[in-house]
This record gives sequence, structure tokens and C-alpha cells, in this order.
Amino acid sequence: MNFRMTVLLFAPDLTPKIRAESGIEALSRELEARGANTLLCEFSALHKKADTAYFRAVTAVICGDNETGGLPALAELKLPTYIYGGRIAKLAGAEGAEPRPLPSSAEAAADEILRGARAHLERVTPPFFKALVSYRKSGSDSWHCPGHAGGEAFTKTAVGAAFGEFFGENMLRTDVCNAVEELGQLLEHSGPVKAAEENTARVFGADHAFFVTNGTSTSNKIVWHSQVGPDDIVVVDRNCHKSNLHAIMMTGAIPVFLAPSRNHYGIIGPIPRREFHIESILAKIAANPLISGKKRRPRLLTLTQSTYDGVLYNAETIKSMLDGRIEAFHFDEAWLPHAPFHPLYQDMHAIARGGPPTKASMVYATQSTHKTLAGLSQASQILVRESEAKKLNRHVFNEAYLMHTSTSPFYPLIASCDVAAAMMDGPAGHALVEEAIQEALAFRREMRGLARGRARTGDWWFDVWGPAADSAEREAWQLRPNEAWHGFSGITEGFTMHDPTKVTVLTPGLQVDGGFEDRGIPAALVAKYLAENGVIVEKYGLYSMFVMFTIGVARARWQQLLQRLERFKADYDANQPVDAVMPKFAAAHPAYRGLGLRELAQRIHDAYRSSDIGRMTTETYVSEIVPAMKPSQAFAKTAHEEIERVPLDEIVGRVSAVLLTPYPPGIPLLVPGERFNAAIVKYLKFARAFSSRYPGFETDIHGLAVETVNGVRNYFVDCVKE
Repeated sequence: MNFRMTVLLFAPDLTPKIRAESGIEALSRELEARGANTLLCEFSALHKKADTAYFRAVTAVICGDNETGGLPALAELKLPTYIYGGRIAKLAGAEGAEPRPLPSSAEAAADEILRGARAHLERVTPPFFKALVSYRKSGSDSWHCPGHAGGEAFTKTAVGAAFGEFFGENMLRTDVCNAVEELGQLLEHSGPVKAAEENTARVFGADHAFFVTNGTSTSNKIVWHSQVGPDDIVVVDRNCHKSNLHAIMMTGAIPVFLAPSRNHYGIIGPIPRREFHIESILAKIAANPLISGKKRRPRLLTLTQSTYDGVLYNAETIKSMLDGRIEAFHFDEAWLPHAPFHPLYQDMHAIARGGPPTKASMVYATQSTHKTLAGLSQASQILVRESEAKKLNRHVFNEAYLMHTSTSPFYPLIASCDVAAAMMDGPAGHALVEEAIQEALAFRREMRGLARGRARTGDWWFDVWGPAADSAEREAWQLRPNEAWHGFSGITEGFTMHDPTKVTVLTPGLQVDGGFEDRGIPAALVAKYLAENGVIVEKYGLYSMFVMFTIGVARARWQQLLQRLERFKADYDANQPVDAVMPKFAAAHPAYRGLGLRELAQRIHDAYRSSDIGRMTTETYVSEIVPAMKPSQAFAKTAHEEIERVPLDEIVGRVSAVLLTPYPPGIPLLVPGERFNAAIVKYLKFARAFSSRYPGFETDIHGLAVETVNGVRNYFVDCVKE
């Protein structure tokens, strides 16, 4: 495999005299001349825990005498290690892997080092990626789809050539058809694909792993269709991702919902522990008018783990409470694939590496490896842990898998699933997650330090949501009852925690109890300003913005975010014209030209405050919902055109035929088959009025139809015909 390999070179110190005497300088030049990167380190680093910078290395060389012995960092890395021009004490903890002496000639030493490096890389390259690289090198002549034929089609026009040059030959040559037998079959889980999935299961501590190339939305539907049929009872997190609600509509299941708490920032909190008691679930089943056969055991529990904002449940507690009472547990861990690799998250994820199985209930975890790990977009996986009493029926499962998986998967995407897991294997996984945690903590400390410093002079700054002590200790991130910072009710000690890598930045103007301050800066304005300055936040709410610290985030990135926030503050304080600091936004919305940034922020804030939008939003999401028919039945009315478009002012009591979802936050208000209540309609009317006054800041509500007639915007929702 040809890539610019990194070699670690250690010397007693890196002063010019020692660099020359140890031979490290000459050896570095020889390796660089052969296309390698060299990372020069002092011996003191040999006794420290392996740094993430080391995990790119493929071999290590100790230059000069080292009599101190004990190389925990190298022993942990398990790299081929050499001695060049010196002696070394016996390696403590190196599992018998003694360093090998190198020839005295720098040229010969470089050759031997790179031979060892290539052999090591061959050993650690995961199965599917290795097979894909081998296929690429073979130069096979392709007569199958895709029609670009390894990129040849793109060379025939100017725009095609630009596309091909942009993405590169390796990607195009490995975008191949499932007819390439030596790569195995994703749909059959055979060959190198099978080996890669088995390796992923080992890395994550699961009994089975399955790659999914259509995102975790598809992974969720695969799990549902393998477990759930018409009229089955399912227990579902009310604020789950819409793909799980789509699965309810597709399978014909009857949901009973578990209701999460919520604070006035609009942040979704945990479902109280009492909701998971079987008595509470049975009471919900008994009260549901759509369920017959009330004593049937629920087929599936689907839980969001973690929430968008980083709230986690003690999965082991939930499994012990409901093991055998529900057929299978499904933890939607789209935002949590990093958790198995760090003790901070112990018990707070679905499948613990080396942990005991459940007694009776199967456990599924669906994970977006592209969200917090290193998969390409849409890279996802399904992990399965069998119970003591039940094993996975692979035939039934794969029928559901085939239903949702493309017969033309993107092979580089499969390779990214393979590599994303391999990167987390061994000590690298812990080190990568630890670094993400530490960078998130550093950002939090910097933000709070700036806030404290400015508060002393009466100035303002942003805040970050989370516990006051930004410590790496697990206890600091536990949610506890009656703590003011989180604003959630129904908290049970030890049941939930906050993931420090999920960082919510708070803008001034709204308090956690729902009270408004005199001055405010709505997050939508800050987010749009940042976007024009090259920083895109993951999502934003009324007065909050979400930024995510993954294994790919480095200090320079969050420092750039800080700089952009500083720039916003300066422009806000100076009340710079919107068209000067946000020219693209002002061009799209000329009504704001000439208006100062601070003036615009205050106008939006006053509109929010006059409607008490924080409390209104909370009341909307916790309002009582009445089911009138199964979601699948209501959605089928759409296909049969047994629906009518009802004006917003006439919609109370009507049955929705659509999934009604405001963005942000992307959490459905209504599922098909449920009735509109007064709280939901009040919120929709506010959205209508606000959108007309402040174009560009409107809430995008999927399912709310907007039709403009004679310049007047009219709002409707498709409802079941009465």
C-alpha cells in the first residue's frame, strides 16, 4: 500500500549536538528522501502514555543509548521497534518484543525500517479495505456498471474531467459493481465484507455487526422490519428520530410513547426513570384505545441514546428493568459510536465490550459511524448482542436488510465502515476519544473563562450548557435532581448523564426557567452570521447552538470558532449594518438592509419575549396527544387521497395524515393518526405570524403546507377526511 508513512524517531534530546551524535538527523533525511514522514521525539516521551499523534506511525526507532528501560508508550502502540546506533535496557512491559538492531549505514537502516513498516501496515489494514486496495492494484478491466467505467467517462467532457480530477482516480476506480467477487457481497455478508463485519463486531464487543450504506435512518428501519409486524405493540421514545416513526408507519405497529422531559432552552431531556417501570408501560398499553389484546408483550423498545444534545441513559439499568418484559431493545446510538472506547461512558451505551448478555431480550444498537467516528457520510452499522435465551435469526434479519439496502452499494463507503472500526481497535480507540473529550473540555473552559472575565466589567459573552465543573471525571457529568443548570424535572440519581463532547453554546436572552432578559441575541442570527463567515453549527434553537467534538476535531478548529464568535460580538456591540456584515443574507432579505445587527437581534428577541416562546415551545411538546388511528392507517389515507388540506385556523381536533416536524429542533410534534390540540395550533400560529414579520428566520415545519395566493401566505395541514 502506497501512502506517506510516518516513522517515530526517538533520541535522548533534540539539541543539535545530540541530533548529530545519535544519528537521528541523518536517518530522518534518508527516510524523508524515500517518501516517509518522520516525527522526532525525546526519550522522555517513551515513558508517557501514547499520544494520538503516535497512532499514525507504522514503526519506531530508538536512536542513541537509552539505559532507563521500560517503554510503555511503544509497548502500547505495538509497533515494530528498532535500535539505531546505541544500546537500550530491557523493555519492561513490551511483551517480549525486543527492539531489533539496525545496520550502521543510514541508507541501509532506512531500507530495513520501511520494509518493516510496510509489513506492519499490511498486518493492521482491515479486511475489506485491504481487498479493495488489492483490487485497485490489479488493474482489472471493468465491463460492469457503474457506467463511468472506473472514471473513463469523465475524461470525455470538460465538466466530467473537472469532476474526475476533483475526486481522484482511486475513488473512481474503486466505485465498482457487486459483480466483483473478490470483494465479497454486502447483501450476502460474504468474503472480505463478512470478514470486515466480523472484525467490527469484535472491536465493538458485539455478537454480530452489519454495515449499512444508507445511514442510520436505514439501519433503524432494518431493525424494525426484522422485529415488528402489523398491530405489534412497540414502546418508543416520543422524541426519537423520525426514521423510527417512519418505521412505525411502515410496519403497522401500534406505539405507546415514553415522554422525555424538556427545559425552556428547548433542549430535550431524559425520559424519567419511572417511565421505564413495567407497571407504567402496562398502564400506557391499557389506556391506548387502539390496542386490543392488552396483555401482549411489546415487541420492541426504541430509545434515543444519546439525544442530539448529549443526554445519555444508564443502558444497563434499563435492560435489567425490562429484560424479558419486551422482546428486543433497540438503542438508536447514531450520536454515540465512540462510547465503548472510554470509561467515562461505562454502562451508558447499549453493548458493553466484555459485558454479560441479557437473559431473554435481544439488544440492537444502530450507530452512525460518520457522525462521531471516521466513516464517510451515510456510513452506519447495526450491532447485535444476543441474549442467553435467544440467538439472532440471520435469515429473517437479512430479509429485512435486503428490503432496505441498495443492490448497488458504494464500495468506498463500505471501506470507510471497515476502517472506522479498525481505527478504534486497541489503545487508539481510547486515545482518540480521550482527545475529543479533552478538546471539548478545553473549549468549555475557554468559553467560561471569557464569560467570567467580561462579567466583571459588566460586559456580555456566550455561555455553555453543562455542569459548572468542566472536569473529565464521570461524576461531574451525572444529571442530579434539582440542579439548576440542566432545568429538567424527574431526574433520578445515577440514571442519566451528559456527554461532554456534545457542546451547546447559549446566547444571551433566555434563562433556563423560561424567563427572558431585557437584552437578547437569538441563536438563529448568530448561526447565520457564522455561516457567512465560514463556520456551520450542527443545529440551533431559540437561544442555543450545538457544536460537536468528534475524534476529528483539533484545537485550531475550535479556536477558529472562538474567533468568529469574537467577531460577532464586536460587530454586534458596534451595531454594524446587517448588509455590511452579512451581505449574502441581506441580499436575500433586503428588508434588513441598513438595519444594525444589534437592532435586528433585539427586534427578534422582543418578538420571542412578547409571545413567551420558551414556555410555549415546552408546553407544545409536553401537551397531551390523543391517538385516533394507527399511524400506518393514517398515512395510507394519503396514498388513497382520502385526505383534505385544512386551514391552520380550523385544525384543532383534526387527525393529522402527515408527520409534523419543526426544524429546529427536528423533533416531530405529531405522528400520523394523532389529533391536533390547542397547544400545538397555538405554536403553529406563532410560527405563521413570526415568519411573516421576520423572513429568513422562520421555522421550517415539515408537514405544514404554505400556499401563496395574491401575495398572501396561507397555511394548511393535510388531515384525514372526516
